[in-house]
Amino acid sequence: MRPSEAIKPISYLKAHASELIRDVSSNKKTLIITQNGEAKVILQDIKLYEQTQESLALLKILAKSNKKLKDGDIKSIDKTFSDIRKKIKEDSK
Repeated sequence: MRPSEAIKPISYLKAHASELIRDVSSNKKTLIITQNGEAKVILQDIKLYEQTQESLALLKILAKSNKKLKDGDIKSIDKTFSDIRKKIKEDSK
């Protein structure tokens, strides 16, 4: 969808809410809703929203991992598994 087609004024949303929701949902669209000519909210398919949130979570994990690697805050795989085994033993007592 072209950005110019993805921008709708709030008056259009009010007049065509069910049609817009059906279109956004079935076509996995994102719409920008404006008020007084200024972008105010996004109307987005829930599955697309969930995918976006999952992608952001993965990017945050990657960023944290890169920072830890850069800072030298890492441990070997052997140490990691040793710690996990120790934790499992402690939890099973």
